[in-house]
Amino acid sequence: MGHAYEETNEVELAVTPEQVWAAIATGPGIDSWFMGSNEVEAGVAVKGAFSGYQPTHGVTAWEPGKHLAYGGEKEPDGRFIAYEFLIEGRERGSTVLRMVASGFLPGDDWHDEFEAMLAGGAMFWRTLIEYLEHFAGRTARPVTVPGPQVSDWAERWAALHRALGLTAAPRRGDAVTVDGIPGVVYYANGQTIGIRTPDAMYRFFQGLGGSLIAMHHVFADDERDERSWSSWMGGLS
Repeated sequence: MGHAYEETNEVELAVTPEQVWAAIATGPGIDSWFMGSNEVEAGVAVKGAFSGYQPTHGVTAWEPGKHLAYGGEKEPDGRFIAYEFLIEGRERGSTVLRMVASGFLPGDDWHDEFEAMLAGGAMFWRTLIEYLEHFAGRTARPVTVPGPQVSDWAERWAALHRALGLTAAPRRGDAVTVDGIPGVVYYANGQTIGIRTPDAMYRFFQGLGGSLIAMHHVFADDERDERSWSSWMGGLS
């Protein structure tokens, strides 16, 4: 049967249209808030690379500083995803950003994937806002690490909360510590947690494949690499 969807988000930010465009329409900009490594061929394609998945989306609208759209290519089973960004400059240097994500999930078992997509999409949107509000103009190194397989998600989330110094489920604004670094929770839902520190955004996702996934963005020199984060997640107890 399958499921068609369309999700729209809008925000006004105290940044310029040029800063927003750099965040959504350049490889280094997308690397700083989305997932994996990204490359943008201006007006032609947006290419990503994430844990062996390497999508290429054709650009369908390209008006620098105003309008970007890409994706929509259908797979044989009808699956697709498309993104559209509309940018409107306002007085006193602020900008309104509107993002529309639409697509289709095939089959009768689309519910779990759709739920994960909603949870992840909300985190990506909030991370984009966090990036523009706190790190605009800076470029992050993306760090993506799948942790060990999880048999009991309630227990694994509780272990992560303890490692962050929390005694209950996280809420926006909670003070935490990530591997010794003080930070603040900028977003959390039932399947994700996002934490901002002065030089990074650390994110943890409940992966559909059954593992806890780290998708971090690091803006300063940091000796911790994918291997050290894998060890950190594997040691949660």
